[in-house]
Amino acid sequence: MMFKLPDLPYAYDALSPVISAETMRFHHDKHHAKYVDTLNDLLKAAGETPATLEEVVKAAAGDPAKKKLFNNAAQTYNHTFFWTCMIGDKQQPQGDLAAAIDRDFGGLDKLKEAFVTESVNHFASGWGWLAAEGDKLKVLSTHDADDLLTHQGLTPLLTCDVWEHAYYLDHQNDRKAFVEAWFDNLPHWTFAAAQYDAARDKGQAWRHPVPTA
Repeated sequence: MMFKLPDLPYAYDALSPVISAETMRFHHDKHHAKYVDTLNDLLKAAGETPATLEEVVKAAAGDPAKKKLFNNAAQTYNHTFFWTCMIGDKQQPQGDLAAAIDRDFGGLDKLKEAFVTESVNHFASGWGWLAAEGDKLKVLSTHDADDLLTHQGLTPLLTCDVWEHAYYLDHQNDRKAFVEAWFDNLPHWTFAAAQYDAARDKGQAWRHPVPTA
């Protein structure tokens, strides 16, 4: 049983010009694929056959002896979630999620300001997140491979990759320009709304595809 590199849910150029086809080919086909391959190699060497990726991430978190396994498992999870939470056709939040954004941030513009500030000010590599804790929305960032599987009670709604390889070909060192353009154009708000429902026990949260033979 091995984890597979999931196909992108859209064409390579679907997120252009914010994320170019060239970046997508490097990011998905090279960076993400390497995490998946290394994860499988580590699991094979350890004789482990996990049922889910979430299980691997949670079991390895905080264990110095499993740091390499955690990094590659969490990055595999993070990248698949990242592709899933974006869409090429610009959307706006609707329904309960839109109401929660108004309540907790004072509107979409204020949420954007909080998300951009958190993501841009995160030192070095990491991820910017919009998450739900029950019905309450939060913006936070995690460092390197860390993700919300290690933060009890939080359900991820959206994430933006702020490792340099995510944006350098298209935006050079201007992380702020990337995150602003990302927030304005790429969030899959329908997906985020389903995640928000799951956080309130009104559905099943997204899970990474399971390993296959």
